[in-house]
Amino acid sequence: MSQVLDRVEHDRVFVGGEWVTAGGESVPVVSASTEEQLATVRLASEADVDRAVEAARAVFDDPQGWPRWEPARRAEAMERFAAELEKRGEQTARQVTLQNGMPWLWSSQIEAVFPALLLRYYGELITKHPAEEVRDGMLGGKTLVTREPVGVVGAIIPWNFPQGITFMKLAPALAAGCPIVLKPSPETVLDAYTMAEAAEAAGLPAGLVNIVPGAGDVGAYLVQHPRIDKVSFTGSTAVGRWVAETCGKLLRPVTLELGGKSAAILLDDVDLEKSAESMFGAMFFNSGQACWLNSRILAPRERYGEVVDFLSAMASSFKIGDPLDPDTQIGPMTSRRQRERVEGYIEKGRQEGAKVAAGGGRPAGLDRGWFVEPTIFADVQPDQTIAREEIFGPVLSVIPYDGVDEAVRIANDSEYGLGGSVWTGDPERGEQVARRVHSGTVGVNAYMNDPTAPFGGVKSSGMGRELGPEALEHYRVPKSVYLDPSA
Repeated sequence: MSQVLDRVEHDRVFVGGEWVTAGGESVPVVSASTEEQLATVRLASEADVDRAVEAARAVFDDPQGWPRWEPARRAEAMERFAAELEKRGEQTARQVTLQNGMPWLWSSQIEAVFPALLLRYYGELITKHPAEEVRDGMLGGKTLVTREPVGVVGAIIPWNFPQGITFMKLAPALAAGCPIVLKPSPETVLDAYTMAEAAEAAGLPAGLVNIVPGAGDVGAYLVQHPRIDKVSFTGSTAVGRWVAETCGKLLRPVTLELGGKSAAILLDDVDLEKSAESMFGAMFFNSGQACWLNSRILAPRERYGEVVDFLSAMASSFKIGDPLDPDTQIGPMTSRRQRERVEGYIEKGRQEGAKVAAGGGRPAGLDRGWFVEPTIFADVQPDQTIAREEIFGPVLSVIPYDGVDEAVRIANDSEYGLGGSVWTGDPERGEQVARRVHSGTVGVNAYMNDPTAPFGGVKSSGMGRELGPEALEHYRVPKSVYLDPSA
């Protein structure tokens, strides 16, 4: 596929159903795999955010507007949106891959497919499950319990899965009846424009979906905006703490999906060869740039050398290079800054005494692009930096353990609790161990975020849930109407 984009300049934002000239600075969009400039975009200003919020507010306050549409009517509009996204699926996946270096292997599955899937899932959910019910009271009379849309949503999207994460927020928000203001990351903004074009083509009400790309200052302004009713943020734990503090002071509901340092517990009966493909997905998905990845590998001491050798051979076998090549398994880091961060952790691991068993540098023959070799560290202690801090790159730390109780203790000895997995020849045993892991999600012999199941973390990995019916409830507010018992 070509590394050339049809659109090379974009100076507008999508607000109130219209494309209006953005008021912020112009920034380059750079290819992670070639370091070449793909496009120039103008970011949103605070005034653009004001206009977007007011447009969303007008939709929410309209007596005949989207929040008051019948569920079936909203679902029909969401289906049109899904169909328009599917028409642009390949284009979207290509844009994401060109921008952040996500291998086509993943972008063609996640960024091209997941958004429409989520729109249809939540559209079906609201048509099959009524948003209100009448309950018999214990003191006489009845109560009408309704679930009303929470209001105007401000959503902040990271660069690693820009469309997948957008629709983890957008789909349930629309289903619940909420208009939304989305702030994409400057690193991945071109795909957001394509999504806006799909919303426009689907005939969604003007102001229902608004897109204001910007850096951290624009995101901060959106979080604090007085006309926002709820915030949904995906990003680092450090920024997430500030978002939580700000929303707490404002008494504003917030969903936070933050960092992780998840553990994969390999039990003594694991079949490594049989598990190889699933382990690749759980440990190296998107070149290590996923918050839930299992980057701490806990191996039984009696099989420790075997596990290190197996993972080292696996990491050394990956095809690294052009992310648009369908056979590429590992692409670049999204930015120069991210590569420097990952390389800094690799050096820190060496300094603290861990042994590089595979990788540890930049791949030969790839002089352009922000590539890092898949890296396996052996002889890692649980208290070392690389075993405790989120690296967000293709770096695994293999830690030995003696007995299942110690494995669970090491897995739970983390400030994070987002993902995790257990690998075993006995799935029932694996489930028992998984129940003991203090994390929002855990897989047995695989890891997958299914649209029907809640996804989110505990401890420093965040609060609230995305996906599943649980996400829908984060965009609705229960309301009780007490009915006159004498009527």
